[in-house]
Amino acid sequence: MHLGPLPLERVRRAAAVPDLSRVEDAFPARSRTALGRIVNDYIALFEQFRAEPAAPERAPYPRDPQRLANELKANCYFLDATLAGCCEVPASAWTGPKRPEERWALAIAVEFGREPDAEDLAARWVRGSEYDCALLRAAEIALVCASFLRRLGFSATAHTRDATEVSHARILVAAGLARWKEGRLVAPFIGSRFASAVVTTSEPLAPDAPLADGFFDGGLGWWLGAGGTETWWNRRFLRRRPSHAGRYPMEKIRRVATPTTLVLEDEVPRVPKRANFFTRAAAGDLGEKAQRERSRFAYKTPIADAYVKLIRAMVPRQGGDCAPARDPATHDPAANARALKSLMYFLGADMVGLCEAKPYCWYSHQEDGTPIAPYHRNAAVMLVDQGFETMEGASGDDWISGAQSMRAYLRGAEICGVAAAFIRSLGWSARSQTNADSDVVQLPLVLLAGLGELSRIGELVLNPFVGPRFKSAVVTTDLPLAPDRPVDFGLQDMCAKCSKCARECPCSAISFGEKVMFNGYEMWKPDVERCTRYRVTNPHGSACGRCMKTCPYNHEGLLLHRAFLWAAIRLPWTRRAIVRLDDWVGNGAINPVKTWWTDLEIVEGRVVKPRGANRRGLSLDKGTAPPPGHRIAYYPAAVNPPADAKNPVPVDRKAALSVRLETPEEARRRRGLAAQRGTSSSST
Repeated sequence: MHLGPLPLERVRRAAAVPDLSRVEDAFPARSRTALGRIVNDYIALFEQFRAEPAAPERAPYPRDPQRLANELKANCYFLDATLAGCCEVPASAWTGPKRPEERWALAIAVEFGREPDAEDLAARWVRGSEYDCALLRAAEIALVCASFLRRLGFSATAHTRDATEVSHARILVAAGLARWKEGRLVAPFIGSRFASAVVTTSEPLAPDAPLADGFFDGGLGWWLGAGGTETWWNRRFLRRRPSHAGRYPMEKIRRVATPTTLVLEDEVPRVPKRANFFTRAAAGDLGEKAQRERSRFAYKTPIADAYVKLIRAMVPRQGGDCAPARDPATHDPAANARALKSLMYFLGADMVGLCEAKPYCWYSHQEDGTPIAPYHRNAAVMLVDQGFETMEGASGDDWISGAQSMRAYLRGAEICGVAAAFIRSLGWSARSQTNADSDVVQLPLVLLAGLGELSRIGELVLNPFVGPRFKSAVVTTDLPLAPDRPVDFGLQDMCAKCSKCARECPCSAISFGEKVMFNGYEMWKPDVERCTRYRVTNPHGSACGRCMKTCPYNHEGLLLHRAFLWAAIRLPWTRRAIVRLDDWVGNGAINPVKTWWTDLEIVEGRVVKPRGANRRGLSLDKGTAPPPGHRIAYYPAAVNPPADAKNPVPVDRKAALSVRLETPEEARRRRGLAAQRGTSSSST
């Protein structure tokens, strides 16, 4: 993982750091565009956390400079850095007050996003702010890494363009990320179109050698695609895709008029935020232990904790006033849809879909009981991939699970916050809806925006290209947007023939049975209470994503995987065989090469070694039948706590186990609807 997506290890290295006397920083000036101003406001928001005190006690982290350097670089690539390297800080690199104890540096380079197509409205929006948008990502990565180091008890400072005491250019050259050519920095594989950030620290890091002169970086392997790295021809292919389409070919997935699972919109109750089971755990509804652990379950590790300050800092910026006049170029819904997708992809979204923000998708009340009236008509829904390579090295419910979630939540909040602020600058109302503060229930919006189908996992939409391995974030807005349609890639039949997620669930919260109607939705309803209890109180890990880890759709996206996806969509008779083959080849097992993190836990403010770590293999011996006595507890909206409940409202599990729900067929007969279509209809 610490080698990254580009074959930097194949580039020729020099024996010593070259003369740095002529190497100087040449940062572009702050962008004065509307987008540039917004992005720089976010960078300044992050910079307030750049140099905080380190923990007073050193964590039980091995005194191994190579291990720490590898873990920091792996974390940078986990956060989507383009290049990362380490070095000892050259004496000439200090440009401001010197921090004598911080002798080591982590250098980060983030290449510019793919610019919108010339005819796209977003091309005008983005022009002139390319560097600033890349800098936002670099700053985010540096702030997270510096915070992680300080949690371990090491002094660390993040350096950005506008808040730095070091020369980025000299450190990038010393760390082997770039060469100084004709008065500018040039990095292997990406040239000069990148932004940088630096972290200085007191803890020794194994240095990377500076680059030697060369003209064929990466060698023949780079051109042929050998070694498992991102290739030049794949990068070229992605650059040639329409900017509003993104990297994944969602346009090839069949579109349908309505979701592939029945949604009785007039029977879907709007629920208060107090009904969310994580909120119920925090309120004491699930008992004292769950209440105590709820405040830390997803970020009880140093790396996950590093995201929290940034996520919380962005909440006040999720909404705001819009410009008094509307941009006259923004009245075409189709053009707006293309442009907004292009903008969000440029900022780093993995997938984007658009839909109507229907009334039933909104929460009914805030956590304090204040009613919520739907205030926007449209929604832009984005997905953030939680990262295949890190997921491959994990069990799904070990100590990196919480960081996978928090990383995606941070990125989603960042992109949606910038996008919403930019929409407001165009004169249209918009608000970012994030995991930290959302007025909408995001699952139905992901479904309506055509980003996936409901799966056996239950209250989770599964995407054909990244499976369940994502988190969502949403921008609700009055900007006119042409909506996308729901998708059908045969998942209902596939999930009916596969129960791998149910078999592998560590707390038996996923249904082995048939779909039911729950709160107006047709779904395989999970036992949310049991799932929440396990995720919140997991003693040998942080949170849980075991179902994401083991799903057959959690794959790398190689040509072979695309072939199986093609078969699963177009050849329904192959689906059962694909499920068996997925087990036979070991998909969902742990690849130790990708396990890059050190298991640590924060207990009462101290970083300690955890008592154990979940390292589960596949449970092939369990078979496809439910365990004896397996039952699902159902908590329909009628038993939700009051919207303004301040005291615990304990769950009644005994009553929940006796609830009998309507089947989808019964619901269709009751409503006089057509019978369910054949499960192989998506093969057409």
